[in-house]
Amino acid sequence: MTVWRSSSLALICLEVSLLLAGLCRSDCRGAGLCCSGRDPSCTSEGWRSDRSYGTCYCDQACVSTLDCCHDYETACPAVSCVVSEWTEWSGCAEPCRATVRRRSRIILREPLNAGKPCPHLEEHAGCAEYWSKQGHCHNSLVPALITTGGYGNARKKRDIPDGGDIIGYCVQFQLTSLTKGCQQSAGPHTQWMQYLKEGHHVCVECQPPALAAGQKHCAGDGEDNFEDGRRSLQWQAVGNPRCRGAWRRVGRLEACSCPTAHSFLFI
Repeated sequence: MTVWRSSSLALICLEVSLLLAGLCRSDCRGAGLCCSGRDPSCTSEGWRSDRSYGTCYCDQACVSTLDCCHDYETACPAVSCVVSEWTEWSGCAEPCRATVRRRSRIILREPLNAGKPCPHLEEHAGCAEYWSKQGHCHNSLVPALITTGGYGNARKKRDIPDGGDIIGYCVQFQLTSLTKGCQQSAGPHTQWMQYLKEGHHVCVECQPPALAAGQKHCAGDGEDNFEDGRRSLQWQAVGNPRCRGAWRRVGRLEACSCPTAHSFLFI
């Protein structure tokens, strides 16, 4: 009986020792683990944060997979990204054209252990400078004022002189940017602005009534700068000053051939 009790006591002591040894290494701190990203080898054995027992992880991905060791948050505290303040806005990238300016910031501390990631480090904003080293810019920065093509039906009959030898023409553009105000045009005379989308090709007709005295082309049509096909020109919708943007001239046409929703007039 004494021998049996001694054996039982020794077995219990061994089990307790093994259990204690397991507990000593059954967490992130005991295993000395804190891994970045997703690392399948960054494991220990013990209690997980969901109160189940088994293989648990000490990598950053365990926060989303819900299989962290119970002490992950204290052993591997989250460290959020820290960035500097924004720099001042730069000048326009190029004078005498609608272009961009930029500002930036740098990372002061990288995120660790599922900490908050770094925000974007660079911002761009529209920009236009009307002066260059050579003096005042040409009129390529003057926004082209446009309205829906339906307006031209009545204007053609009313404003074009009889027997005049002045003819109109059409210019095709590709929209490169537009403001959110175009999508907020709810009035009956401004709903056409909601069809404007970046990347779309639009046709804009230059009718004789829109020609200034002595001019052969409408203001803002990019005729003076057509050699530079990359030049971005400005436009603004009549009836909603919040609807404006930039487009790139594709070419001049004798007649507009765009769908009605993408056909407009110079004013």
